Amino acid sequence: MEVAKVKIGDIVVRKSYGGDITFKIIDVVIRDNEDVFLLKGINLRIEADSLSEDLQLVSEDVIYEIDRVFNKKVNASIKKILMNRVKGTRGDKSAAIDFKGKVKEMQLKQDKYKEYKNKGMTFGRPGKILHVDGDAEYLEVCLKTYKQLSLDAVGRVISEKDQANEIVDLVKEVKPDIVVITGHDGMVKGITDYINLNNYRNSKFFVDAVVALRTYNSNYDDLVIFAGACQSCYEAILDAGANFASSPERVLIHCLDPVLVSEKIAYTNIESVVAIEDVIENTITGISGIGGLQTRGKYREGFPKSKYI
Repeated sequence: MEVAKVKIGDIVVRKSYGGDITFKIIDVVIRDNEDVFLLKGINLRIEADSLSEDLQLVSEDVIYEIDRVFNKKVNASIKKILMNRVKGTRGDKSAAIDFKGKVKEMQLKQDKYKEYKNKGMTFGRPGKILHVDGDAEYLEVCLKTYKQLSLDAVGRVISEKDQANEIVDLVKEVKPDIVVITGHDGMVKGITDYINLNNYRNSKFFVDAVVALRTYNSNYDDLVIFAGACQSCYEAILDAGANFASSPERVLIHCLDPVLVSEKIAYTNIESVVAIEDVIENTITGISGIGGLQTRGKYREGFPKSKYI
């Protein structure tokens, strides 16, 4: 059977893996006198490589269906998030006070503040986000989603291997509350040691970037960090100092999972510690792909709202 000719830009699957993941060919290199095609996942943050004989072109119908499913998941997530904001489930719940004599006084203040809120006299500022991504196309999708979610986000395209060298200077420039460090990753085929960073394509670079940030700012609530991509070494990234990381079960994560983690933190009141399960529930991949530590929210309410804007 004649092997289909493939080229940079083609959408393909790997036959030896049963066509489980759809990739885009991003480059071709020569190894041992053979063309090796470099691949990146479509909507999944994974890198791989393959010989041409293992690649199969994907039809236009399949590409259309992939885009349809992707957009459906994104729209559903955005709709759910915006509905939750309207319902006031982002840290508006009053903390319980056990001290006698102060409960009534605090309740009166809370009732008065709720009255102001109902009159539209309050305003709020969600946390600011710096998103550093090794993939320009994914970053563009993420920035579009941040905008849809009314988030202040600054994006920079930096290759995974260079992120550690540039991240601190970027943080000093942008002054974010939340930093996302992502791109592509993947495990070496057939590994048994899941903690060895040498068995991952880019996990060591994510670890180095987190270490650089934590050396600059060690406070987990002052600077919130998400790091990782598909199949990343979750334990090593958390140990380096990240608040949230991928991937606990070494699964593929959705390209927008870092955005959805950031949204939950950015829009949770600074008086509240975000429950980890709520952060994970906010993502598309879920508990197998995302995990982390208790973290304080970054949303600050203000009063009174200016009548001039």
